[in-house]
Amino acid sequence: MTPLLIAALCCVTWVFLLVARGGFWRAGERDGVVAETSPEPVSWPRVVAVVPARDEAEVVGESLGSLLHQDYRGDFVIVVVDDHSFDGTAAVARNAAAAAGASDRVIVLAAPRLPDEWTGKLWALHHGVRHTCSSTEQPDYMLFTDADIRHDVDTLTQLVLRAVRDRTVLTSLMAKLRCETLAERAMIPAFIFFFQMLYPFAWVNRADRRTAAAAGGCMLVHRQTLQAAGGIEAIRDELIDDCALARLLKRHGPIWLGLTERVRSLRTYRSLREIRRMITRSAYAQLGFSPWWLAFTTLAMAVTYLAPPALTLLGSGVSQFLGALAWAQMTLAFQPTLRLYRLAPWWGLALPAIADLYLIFTLESAWQHVRGTGGEWKGRVHWPVSRR
Repeated sequence: MTPLLIAALCCVTWVFLLVARGGFWRAGERDGVVAETSPEPVSWPRVVAVVPARDEAEVVGESLGSLLHQDYRGDFVIVVVDDHSFDGTAAVARNAAAAAGASDRVIVLAAPRLPDEWTGKLWALHHGVRHTCSSTEQPDYMLFTDADIRHDVDTLTQLVLRAVRDRTVLTSLMAKLRCETLAERAMIPAFIFFFQMLYPFAWVNRADRRTAAAAGGCMLVHRQTLQAAGGIEAIRDELIDDCALARLLKRHGPIWLGLTERVRSLRTYRSLREIRRMITRSAYAQLGFSPWWLAFTTLAMAVTYLAPPALTLLGSGVSQFLGALAWAQMTLAFQPTLRLYRLAPWWGLALPAIADLYLIFTLESAWQHVRGTGGEWKGRVHWPVSRR
């Protein structure tokens, strides 16, 4: 293929992404303040938060404290499921509840031994859900949230108001990730940008679109719908559990996903190595463990992100102009996400290099799968690989 054809393909690709991909790049699906447009319920639904936690002693206390300080006016109980932690996570959770004078509102469970056919987080969630649904007073909704997430005081109120108003069976907020270290500034906004490209939030939020996604750090789930869909067991072997849950529940009702400032991650990525570990854990799973999808993704990333700067710097004539135009389009497309994370606009020029790192990590994720070490997280390997 000649440089001119490659340059033309780059430009056409970015025109398509900007015009026909649900406006993902605008980062326009935000949570806002739903209380201003939603009448208060006659009675507030009962909610139980289920928090799976594995070796989260460093952050679970702050996360749990933010849940205990919610301004929610209905019944709200928290179930922490300790997933075989080695760092005293359960004790920290109990101490945080006691310090807040809320030991009666926090239940700390120990997850049973992990069966071969389950992934760890989903097994912990399943155990928490099973405990919750075995009580005499079953909740109307369950809040699935991670142990490294801090919530503003009105998070649950706003989630419930939206769920009741729009009758959503899944309401999810994409937690705002930390973006302070150099590695975080380089990689985190791009992670959000790529996620929105894969799952345009506007399409996720439309009932007439099959696109389904959620953010596992904050998901409000309608209990009866989850049970009717087969419960957590229906997705027990999924590595990307939040999007799997979204696909499951969207068959039964509307779902909603948005960006937010009121839900924030407490997890720090101090180095590129730590972010690399996070990406390689699930990147190949995102491709369905398919070598064909891997080959297509590699080609698509090369055309979309790598070719434009190469043509701009090394090309000539029309191909150089089209390469520069494509690079300018991706730089502009990245700006709303950069503004969300309060980063300088010039980071947009670095998107090709950042995308190159993501591609390398995706290839490494596939290689780990072949070697039998795929999906590793906190000492565990994804079960289809290890057959643990």
